[in-house]
Amino acid sequence: MTLSFENVSFRYRSVPFRTPSPWVFQNFSWRLPPGKTVLLGPNGAGKTTLLSLGVTSLTPKAGAIHLDGVEPVSGSGPLRRAVAMMPQKTVPIPGFTAQEQVAYAAWLRGADPHSAAQAAVAALIRVGLAEKADSLVSTLSGGQQRRVGLAQAIALPSTVLLLDEPTAGLDPAQRSTFRALVAALPDEESVLVSTHQVDDLSEVFDTVVVLAHGEIRFEGSPADFLALADAGSARPAEAAYVQLLGSEA
Repeated sequence: MTLSFENVSFRYRSVPFRTPSPWVFQNFSWRLPPGKTVLLGPNGAGKTTLLSLGVTSLTPKAGAIHLDGVEPVSGSGPLRRAVAMMPQKTVPIPGFTAQEQVAYAAWLRGADPHSAAQAAVAALIRVGLAEKADSLVSTLSGGQQRRVGLAQAIALPSTVLLLDEPTAGLDPAQRSTFRALVAALPDEESVLVSTHQVDDLSEVFDTVVVLAHGEIRFEGSPADFLALADAGSARPAEAAYVQLLGSEA
């Protein structure tokens, strides 16, 4: 089961008496490939909007979003469990420990309180934060808070996992740790990781997608993407990205 966007158009609500907001997507169609996909693109490309549409935080003005082309995605019922998302920023809930915050996220997705608590413990173990389960999220480091965010997204099983800029603000060691966590996610889960940092491209991913101005500019294997770089480039991922987008990069 995977996610597909069919002729989706979306723009944010305009302020009265001002020029209408530009379209982020117009007649956009795309199907998330199986496996692990990295979504590259400059700031403002539409990456966050695309993920928010996929998890039903936003509703398209036209078109539809489906799972396997059968069921339109909605914010209730079993589809709430099918698609999970980690937003760009993990916001600590005042007074909540890591375990409580992860359990609360699981409860919002439909788990009963007991199951949510159990799922939180298991998720924190998976992201290497078991020893911080009773710590207030507000007291954790930035990297640890990002792992809490991932735990919230993976606490319950899902078939599609969307991670929005998961390594933003992390140092190189923390980004390496996070990529290892992504690599360990189940193969049967379709994972989409958005980023504007080209050096996040690694052997973790099966597919590279480049988005700019609401359009897919490239989709293919990491090897095909790197082949866009000039021979002998010292930083082939960056060179391929610039070659593809030019001044838009």
